[in-house]
Amino acid sequence: MGLKLENVIKTVDGETHLRQIDLVFETGSRNVLLGRTLSGKTTLLRIMAGLDRPTSGKIIFDGQDVTGVSVRKRSIAMVYQQFINYPSLTVYDNIASPLKIGGLPKKEIDRRVRETAETLHLESMLDRMPAELSGGQQQRTAIARALVKDAQLLLLDEPLVNLDYKLREELRVELQEIFRKRAAIVVYTTTEPSEALMLGGNVVVLDEGRVLQTGPTATAYQRPETLRAAEVFSDPPINALDSEVAAGRAVMGDSIPVPLTGHLADLADGSYRFAFRSNNLWLSSQTDGDLAISGTVELAEINGSETFIYVHHGKSAFVVQQEGVHHFAMGNEIKVFLNPEHLFVYGTAGQLVAAPPAAGPAA
Repeated sequence: MGLKLENVIKTVDGETHLRQIDLVFETGSRNVLLGRTLSGKTTLLRIMAGLDRPTSGKIIFDGQDVTGVSVRKRSIAMVYQQFINYPSLTVYDNIASPLKIGGLPKKEIDRRVRETAETLHLESMLDRMPAELSGGQQQRTAIARALVKDAQLLLLDEPLVNLDYKLREELRVELQEIFRKRAAIVVYTTTEPSEALMLGGNVVVLDEGRVLQTGPTATAYQRPETLRAAEVFSDPPINALDSEVAAGRAVMGDSIPVPLTGHLADLADGSYRFAFRSNNLWLSSQTDGDLAISGTVELAEINGSETFIYVHHGKSAFVVQQEGVHHFAMGNEIKVFLNPEHLFVYGTAGQLVAAPPAAGPAA
């Protein structure tokens, strides 16, 4: 059993937000909706919850059609981006609120509240008011209020996006353990490929209201079925250069020769898009088989402990992602290195033709 969406379509004022969504979420599964802003993640989550109705299609839960059933009559819990807590209630009463509405005995409410608070390290803060908490503690309270219900469907809409980096990392690790211990269907939305990989389970790659790909998260990362799915499941988006294969030779971009070995050996003559992730480019050669690519720096953007270098090569452009702080002036000549083993090959229509045999998740 579980949750099933059948041909779900959502239109608002003539604009299509969701396009023929067919999905199945098994009981006890962890699922990530991965997509950029306005890809349809929140709309889909609200329809699953019963907060919105689809324009057409069905929502089937444990074999029953619940498409028109009110959210109050469903066994669901939801966590939002914002720290939504009742400002006039203590942390204890915030967490207890759904259980009180459900009419549970006081002893059972107290047991569940304290157990859930301990799981999220809130046991020493139960008498505090939300205004006395940090942002991370407020979001922990909101998550605790959702978890305490022990609902069959747990929906989390980018719950960590408003937290600082350190708090996000801490909560991601804790949430993984919490999800493992629960029998609920967990559906978690994010714009970040790294977060999807960390949470594991299954992924639904969304773009402009369409499902691009579904399946185990690691598999979808290793073998994006379309170039568009690869762009969504890469941050920054995967680099893709027009390429030609003819007479047993391949040229990527304007003039980069690529040996047709390994997973590239069987490519037929024709036009392709050779794609590679930014973290597979290096400022120094890593192996004897690396390709050396010369270019001109358009921008070097330092983001925390990483540097993103935007490089122009002939008529092509790509991004290099490097750990550490690297300073490059605009217009600097640069040489970067790429191993052909990391190349994805897509047809001109965007379908996957060949993928690296071991394109594992980034470290």
